[in-house]
Amino acid sequence: MAIRTVRFITLLFTALVMGTTLCHTMELPAKMLYSAELWATVNKSLYWVFAFPVGAIIEMGAILSSILLSFLVRKNRPAFRLTLLATVCLVVAFFGVWIGFIAPMNAQVEQWRIEDLPANWMQVRNQWEYAHATRFVLHLIGFSALLFSVLRETPTSHFRNHLASERGHNQSLIR
Repeated sequence: MAIRTVRFITLLFTALVMGTTLCHTMELPAKMLYSAELWATVNKSLYWVFAFPVGAIIEMGAILSSILLSFLVRKNRPAFRLTLLATVCLVVAFFGVWIGFIAPMNAQVEQWRIEDLPANWMQVRNQWEYAHATRFVLHLIGFSALLFSVLRETPTSHFRNHLASERGHNQSLIR
């Protein structure tokens, strides 16, 4: 029962954090066409909830629950490998990409004055946007690995046998 609960929590948090990076990735094509002023204004006003507290709680929930789940399924090799892959993706997405590439850009953008933007604003924008797209790919791989680890253990023969017996029962009712 504990494994099911932790799996549910891990899948939920991972889906939610993947949703945040999917949003960024879907916005990327349009935002790459924005002027410096519009891009900076949007980034300074729209994304505060993505960070702390909401985004941080969701992201830490995904990471911590995946670590716990990796421990709980450690004796089940296929599930462990897939869960560990998911955990690595989540950890790299946050500690590697977000802390390494996005947080420094957030700090720079926060200091900008809209009427006096730096000459390197496009470099900052590109790093910020493409790092979020990278995080989405990592989250998608992680979520897919978690989902596959659950689906892999879902019994199919019992379900097929149940359907066959239902069909037989229904056929006898029709006759």
